[in-house]
Amino acid sequence: MRAFPPPRRPHGVVEQSPLPDFCQLPALFALFVVGALTVTVMWLARDDQRDWQAYSVSMLFVTWLAMVIAVTLCKLRTVLLRLPGRMPYLGVWLIIVLIVFAASSTARWLDRALDMEMIGSSMLTFVRDNTLIAALLGAAMLRYFYVLTQWQARLAAVSRAQVEALQARIRPHFLFNSMNTVAALIRVDPAAAERTVEDLCELFRAALGQHDIGDGTLGEELALVERYLAIEQLRLGPRLRIQRDIDALPADFPLPRLLLQPLVENAVRHGIQPIRGGGEVLLRGRREGSGVRIEIVNPLPDTPAAPGNGHGLDNVRKRVAYRYGPQAVVEAGVQGDRFVVLLQLPGRPG
Repeated sequence: MRAFPPPRRPHGVVEQSPLPDFCQLPALFALFVVGALTVTVMWLARDDQRDWQAYSVSMLFVTWLAMVIAVTLCKLRTVLLRLPGRMPYLGVWLIIVLIVFAASSTARWLDRALDMEMIGSSMLTFVRDNTLIAALLGAAMLRYFYVLTQWQARLAAVSRAQVEALQARIRPHFLFNSMNTVAALIRVDPAAAERTVEDLCELFRAALGQHDIGDGTLGEELALVERYLAIEQLRLGPRLRIQRDIDALPADFPLPRLLLQPLVENAVRHGIQPIRGGGEVLLRGRREGSGVRIEIVNPLPDTPAAPGNGHGLDNVRKRVAYRYGPQAVVEAGVQGDRFVVLLQLPGRPG
């Protein structure tokens, strides 16, 4: 089995930006959709005969405007982010209004200079109406982006709080059992007792590291799982058997900290401890495209164990959904005489 590196030093959590990334396709798409819907609604609201040529020209004009606005905001985003408070939103709004004002003035002037007669209204009316519409729609769209950013920030805060709660949760029975195991080993096998203390220290360091709430790697998490299993192996002896099929997993795959260890702990607690003869925990994983597929399998006892509150698995689901998006899959259920937890994580967050 491949040796995985020891845990790294903690790193901070990336803060939410107050502005959307206008260099990305979603922001450009939002600008285009808002403009296209506005043109369509205004065209449908006309009482006279609808002019398809005017509609097509208007859509072309709006598409060009959306691209110009997106490129400008993309280039100026770094400068806008330096503004204090909510001033970045005001700066974006002013840029949108000025671009629409300049583009409308240029379009009306070209229409008159080239004698195309595609714009029926006067220069003042055309520029004034377009600028007013851009001001109102720009304010509404920025309000949407602001609310979305605040929602994402609250979601991130909830996720961080859940991680901190998980890190602060130390099962008393596991601590007492581990210390009893160490006490029993001190006289008969001092080296094993020392290794157990080291493994226990690493587990507690990961569980109590209040600032270590960012992403780690799959290799680090598997190393933490191995330390936990080493402690339980000493306590349960031959009752706990581990089968590993995880050599194909990429050790550098980004993974939220303390994601797998609680699942393995549940497998031992609910699948091995209630069975007098013990059983086998299967850790299986493979690469799927740029992502990974991980399975944790444990036997089912004849007498169902006392049901837990399900917070551990629910916490994993929420953290995976927040980190990887809707493409990630977390499934848990009975398959025959075994309980299987499946994680399918994409290579890039959703």
